[in-house]
Amino acid sequence: MIDFVPLEDYSFYHFQFILLMTFVAFFHTLVLNGYEAKVFAYNKIASVFILVLTLLYIGLRPISGRYFADMATYAETFYQFQNGMPINPDGDVGFEIFLKFCSQVMTVDVFFLVCASIYILPLYFASKRWFPNYYVFSFILLVGSFSFWAYGTNGIRNGMATSLFILGLSYVYKNNFKMVLFLLISVVFHKSMMLPIAALITSFFLKNTKLYFLFWVLSIFISLTMGSVIIQLFASLGFGDDRLTAYLSGGADSSKFSSTGFRFDFLIYSAAPLALAYFYVIKKGFKNKIYQHILHTYIICNAFWIMVIRANFSNRFAYLSWFLMAFVVCYPLFKGVFWKDQFKKIGVVMLLYYGFTYFMFYYYQYR
Repeated sequence: MIDFVPLEDYSFYHFQFILLMTFVAFFHTLVLNGYEAKVFAYNKIASVFILVLTLLYIGLRPISGRYFADMATYAETFYQFQNGMPINPDGDVGFEIFLKFCSQVMTVDVFFLVCASIYILPLYFASKRWFPNYYVFSFILLVGSFSFWAYGTNGIRNGMATSLFILGLSYVYKNNFKMVLFLLISVVFHKSMMLPIAALITSFFLKNTKLYFLFWVLSIFISLTMGSVIIQLFASLGFGDDRLTAYLSGGADSSKFSSTGFRFDFLIYSAAPLALAYFYVIKKGFKNKIYQHILHTYIICNAFWIMVIRANFSNRFAYLSWFLMAFVVCYPLFKGVFWKDQFKKIGVVMLLYYGFTYFMFYYYQYR
């Protein structure tokens, strides 16, 4: 248990650590060309260093409902399972079975370390599978994403489910059994993963990227003109699970979310990687089957979020696309050539990407 760090400063040190690692990576891209032995050595050593420190820091954090919100709820459920509470067949059954098992064989502190492992390790392994010589850069982008900290310390179940989805996606065209297995585990951990899985399935049949971009633009028009109707429609369908239905219908308390309404700031944030993707795919003609699945899944999920953007807690719905954002940004950078001295451009992209996360941390922390 890491109890020597003041709880009020716990998130602060995480963001400073990732800032430092981003700058170190940036300086590597400034002084090297990307093909030197130093780059490959840095890739192996730094990635393990960041993995271990991030995993232990998140996994061994103190239990606190004040600073980590839902963490206290998970701990309470853990103790209830220890005392004989039965599994709820109407909930996320896979996660309930997992939580019930853990409550019988380990302490609650070890349980949260296991949760952190399920959340972080798939990101590391997916990066390593896709970018064998540069996975440290991808991994830094992932742990430096806007939603990474929140879903590692608060929305724990959703975070684990999305990481399992990414792990499954990393096996596409390599091992279909493992891909399907991890995708199924992700959806039984959190039912909302039905949307990314449906989007991924769609991407196997509809492959015209321009149509996806048009759908995304259309979703803005639909949100502006019929947003309330779409929210009620999704709520009436019970989209995903009861919690999400409550968010959409307004049944959840919105006081913990700083602003509702049409979030132009988050819309611009979601659009930034799409601008890069448009450059990669449409302008430069980048063709890669795996990237198509990543990008098309992101666009579909993000478009559905835009249509319900006015709902309370729509940021939770946004995470169903945002968890793929780092790969939308970086995947082509390690698979194609778009600029002269591209390795240096990778460093700039990393600074800009994490710069937004760092700015938003201070904005919400000290406003």
